[in-house]
Amino acid sequence: MRVMLTVAMAAILPLGASAIAQGPAPIAQTDRGAVRGGVEDGVASWKGIPFAAPPVGALRWRAPQPVAAWAGVRDATAYAPDCMQVPFPSDAAPLGTKPAEDCLYANVWKPVAAKGKLPVVVWIYGGGFVNGGASPPTYSGANLARQGVVFVSFNYRVGRFGTFALPQLTKANADGGRLGNYGIMDQIAALQWVQRNAAAFGGDPANVTIIGESAGGMSVHMLNTSPLAKGLFHKAFIMSGGNGRTDDRTLADVERIGANFARSKNIDPDGPDALERLRALSAEEVTDGLSMMALFRPQPGAPTNTGPFADGKVVVDMGAAYAQGRFAHVPVVVGATSADMGGKTGFMIAGARQVAGLLADKRVPVWQYRFSYVADSVGQPGAQHATDIPFFFDTVAIKYGDKTTERDRAMGQVMSRYVVRFARTGDPNGPGLPAWPGYTRAGDRLMDFTAGGKAVARPDPWGAEIDAGTRGPIPSR
Repeated sequence: MRVMLTVAMAAILPLGASAIAQGPAPIAQTDRGAVRGGVEDGVASWKGIPFAAPPVGALRWRAPQPVAAWAGVRDATAYAPDCMQVPFPSDAAPLGTKPAEDCLYANVWKPVAAKGKLPVVVWIYGGGFVNGGASPPTYSGANLARQGVVFVSFNYRVGRFGTFALPQLTKANADGGRLGNYGIMDQIAALQWVQRNAAAFGGDPANVTIIGESAGGMSVHMLNTSPLAKGLFHKAFIMSGGNGRTDDRTLADVERIGANFARSKNIDPDGPDALERLRALSAEEVTDGLSMMALFRPQPGAPTNTGPFADGKVVVDMGAAYAQGRFAHVPVVVGATSADMGGKTGFMIAGARQVAGLLADKRVPVWQYRFSYVADSVGQPGAQHATDIPFFFDTVAIKYGDKTTERDRAMGQVMSRYVVRFARTGDPNGPGLPAWPGYTRAGDRLMDFTAGGKAVARPDPWGAEIDAGTRGPIPSR
């Protein structure tokens, strides 16, 4: 099913490549056409800007293709659909749109009064590579933009739309060896769009920070090690992104999983028309009920879905790439929440510690954090997975509404200032902020955003326990 964004057409305006018309309806000229946004509380925003062609029909399971140019001025005042998925009720960041397969759109925020080139922050959402989108209200970039950055978010394909392989696709090789990892290809295409268009919104394409949480944090690792993402960003912020290792699935494994899915739809995966019939399935049929809940409650029988894998071109063996120095040597912030998935010695908390140590060993500037704060209204100890997002984005009041306390707001203000400072300079430290020491194995110091509402730099109190419990490799899934 193809859901197209409504386009408001007007006369073509004589705008330069970097022109922005300030006022009630700011207009920016992208490389494919002009877009009209809106202004609220001193922040201009543009939503639903296509960065690639709709990945539907014959473009299902293809690398993102160039979007067609448009005439006139395109309305960009509302989010476009998030990518196709089955939302689940307990999602901490519920979608603000109805998902659709036509979903490759970006959103931009910038402060109206800003002068000169601003640092660019690019957000990559999580959701287990089966859920998630750019539209949740807590992912709004307005409050970070208000502090002096251009904030960009975008959608990438998830579920079977984002990761899929079949021998027929491999044989066709329509995209020069880019196979299987379509969601990560979308992320790379979005970063290429940022490079081409950041200046049109007042941003500096030479100062781009990527920030992602959970599956988004894992994506940052994949981008940090992918040759195809080289030069597309200059700093990385990894939130609950694991240990930076790839599991052992191969393209052949993912092809077998794709064949399992075909059989589940009564399609012979070896038939000459298998790919045509699979592309003829509706988006709902391809989704087939898949969501985060399905990941935690897998159905009996052969698997029919998988997440990103090392294909060798888009996604590489991350562990080997990090060990051998084949990655972007950019400044990194990495961390996890205090009650993150898997506990102290699990994939998230121990993984962040391992990544900090590995990068420090490679002489890459790295700062580690642990988020221990719990919003006053939650009423239970332990900062759960993903609860740091609204504090780093300063969207605490959006998340907790009228239950937001002054202490909650203060923590969000401090944490978001670290993000902005890191994006601006490559170092989270700045005037008026508690000093955040860079991580070294010898010093073993991290920034703890404590349960008491303070930012406290100290030696990792769990360091010895984590190291004792994680000797040997941590599984990457």
